[in-house]
Amino acid sequence: MISKNQFKFIRQLDQKKYRRREGLFVAEGTKVVGDLLLRYQPHSLFATAEWLEANRSILSSSLAMTEVSSDELQRISFQQHPQQVLALFPIPDHAASTAFQPSALSLALDGVQDPGNLGTIIRIADWFGIKTIYCSEDTVDAWNPKVVQATMGSIARINLIYIDLPELLDTLPDSFPVYGTLLDGDDIYQQSLSENGLIIMGNEGNGISEAVRTRINHRLLIPSFSQGDTAESLNVAIATAITCSEFRRRKAT
Repeated sequence: MISKNQFKFIRQLDQKKYRRREGLFVAEGTKVVGDLLLRYQPHSLFATAEWLEANRSILSSSLAMTEVSSDELQRISFQQHPQQVLALFPIPDHAASTAFQPSALSLALDGVQDPGNLGTIIRIADWFGIKTIYCSEDTVDAWNPKVVQATMGSIARINLIYIDLPELLDTLPDSFPVYGTLLDGDDIYQQSLSENGLIIMGNEGNGISEAVRTRINHRLLIPSFSQGDTAESLNVAIATAITCSEFRRRKAT
């Protein structure tokens, strides 16, 4: 049974200010919660009897667990069709535990605003073995319930660091590869791509900001192969997938 205070507490976590104040985020569904349980100890968990019975062996006896009915889960859920379990997890401080890895390939997001796009990009990074994403301070909050859901569990395996991107770029050596996708860039399929570096993806409408653009030393373009009229641009998540795929394809050949 869920109390009124529990209901209010959970629903408040839809807002960034409450997530930051409490240091918690909401995860839902067997896949997302299951993946997060492999890495993080939840603050509390709300699940149907069926889910609790099937997962009892992986749950700590000290965990605050509340058995709920399907109707109760529907009330607290942020999803149209909730899936058996909702859990509250501490927001990890990846910035404190993850040092910049100059030998790795990482992503940076400059002002990405759509929760679905960010969630998909996190999933793409997970697929292509990119462990860290640096987010500008005006990028949508990664712990938004919509973002978490869109990652389909990949958020459990990616380090997400919110940072002043120009300041980060200024700490890098001039020779460090900083890639950016720009309309005036050079055909990605004709350029040399390194195994390490930072790939910057920009805002859905405005692209990469001027402050960040001036610090890019490898300007890339995903060319259109359409004849005549074509789409004006690619969705940022799709562009991220194409770019990461090309980097990894080069590494494999």
